[in-house]
Amino acid sequence: MSNNKYKILVIEDEANICNLLETSLTTNGFQVVSVGTCRDAITMTLSYVPDLVILDLGLPDRDGLEYIKEIRRSDATPILVVSARSDENDKVLALDLGANDYITKPFGNAELLARVRAALRNRRSSEIESVLDGKFHLHDMEIDYARRMVYIAGEEIRLTRTEYNILEILSQNPGKVLTYAAIIRKIWGPTDDGGVKKLQVNLANIRKKLGSKPGDNKYIINELGVGYRISEE
Repeated sequence: MSNNKYKILVIEDEANICNLLETSLTTNGFQVVSVGTCRDAITMTLSYVPDLVILDLGLPDRDGLEYIKEIRRSDATPILVVSARSDENDKVLALDLGANDYITKPFGNAELLARVRAALRNRRSSEIESVLDGKFHLHDMEIDYARRMVYIAGEEIRLTRTEYNILEILSQNPGKVLTYAAIIRKIWGPTDDGGVKKLQVNLANIRKKLGSKPGDNKYIINELGVGYRISEE
C-alpha cells in the first residue's frame, strides 16, 4: 500500500506548527486534513475516517485528553500525541487512555515521520486477524506464538513463562508504547508496589538473553519513566 493512500488528521491550533506538520506529511505523500478544536476533531474523525491522528493536547475548547477518551469509546484509530507537555505523568496518562505514541515539542521531522510510519504499521497489524499459530519477525529474532518459543538467528532462546509473556505482549503491539501499568496489568493483574521493579528486572533478563547490550535498542526500546515498545528499525 503506497503512502498516498493514508489519510492523516492533524489536530493542532497553533498555525505555524500545523503548517509545519502539513508540509512535512504532504511532502511525504500523505493526505492531510487539519482542525484546531476538540469539537471539530471529533466530528472530522467520524466523517473523514483517518488512518492516523496527530493530536496536540493544548486545544482551545477542551483538553486533548478528552478527545482520546471520547474516540476510544468506539474507535481504534492510532493516535500520535505531539505536545509541549513533557511531564512523564502526562505521557503515561495519554498512553493509558489509549494514545499509541507521544512526542514532546520541539521535535525533529525525521523522528515525527518515523513515529508516523510505526503507528501506521501498528494499524495494519491490528487489522489482520490475530492467528495463534502465527510468527513475529524482527531483525534476526523470531517468535513462534503457537509453540511459545523465541529464536535469535535460528537458535532457541530459553525464556521463563513471565519473560515470554512480556515479550509476546510487546510484539503484538508493534509501534505502540505500552506503559508500565498496562504491561503489569496484563502480566500480574492489579499491581502492587513492587510491580514496576519486577517488570524492570524481567525486561533486563529478556534483553540479556536476547543478546542486547546496555543502551542497545535493537529489539526493545525503553521510554524512560513511561514504558516499553518493541523496536521496528
